[in-house]
Amino acid sequence: MDINEVHLICFSPTRTSKQVGEAIVRGTGLTNIITTDLTLQAAEVDVAENALTVIAVPVYGGKVAPLAMERLRGIRASGTPVVLVVVYGNRAYEKALIELDAFASTRGFKVIAGATFIGEHSYSTERHPVAAGRPDAYDLQYAEEFGAKLRTKINAAVDMEHLCPVDVNRIQRPRQPFLPLFKFLRRVIKLRKSGMPLPRVPEVNAELCTHCGICAAHCPSGAIIKGDECNTIAEKCIKCCACVKGCPFKARTYDTPFAALLADCFVRQKEPRIII
Repeated sequence: MDINEVHLICFSPTRTSKQVGEAIVRGTGLTNIITTDLTLQAAEVDVAENALTVIAVPVYGGKVAPLAMERLRGIRASGTPVVLVVVYGNRAYEKALIELDAFASTRGFKVIAGATFIGEHSYSTERHPVAAGRPDAYDLQYAEEFGAKLRTKINAAVDMEHLCPVDVNRIQRPRQPFLPLFKFLRRVIKLRKSGMPLPRVPEVNAELCTHCGICAAHCPSGAIIKGDECNTIAEKCIKCCACVKGCPFKARTYDTPFAALLADCFVRQKEPRIII
């Protein structure tokens, strides 16, 4: 089967999902590459039937990031083969991949493969690292190898009808020891019962802020306005921490107790998983 184009569609505030998607695309060996980055704005796109599509999005709280789902609504296809990728912060992706599968199917895609990768958690800090540095070199190499397998699968199919779909619900789940998970759930319940107020937006150190505007440029939801960088619109903030990780002067921090819980309970690094 002849596929000579690959279309990467991603939503990636801290670039973890985009890195994984780009590595998969590299692995296919296809040189005609189209990238639609939905991080900062939505787009209306009709994907060609003969273009392999890779959709890579982050997981927030066990679901596909809501803003990502909203911006994906402008993407349409007509039987186009698609690879679905969810990137999560080493806790759990829960039903995010199934959610993305259901959405892609309604938009006209044919799901031929799926993958779950680990990316540095949005709440990760030097003090409380959560999957820090992921995706790492191994993850990206694995993603490239996955891309090569996709190309092999496509080349082996006589035509689109013989390009077999997959049930992403059958993907192998990462091993999750019971005790750390139980400890995490117990501490989350205790935290919520305590009534401790949780930060709604990142804090800003006005003395460190130079009003360079980088945080505003990186904010996917428009919660930061250029010229007023010391404030964040709480109703728009999605807590992706792109502003925190992107600030060159470390003027922004997001100090949530969930960072310590995640760092303490999910030390064991999970591995990427694929189904093809």
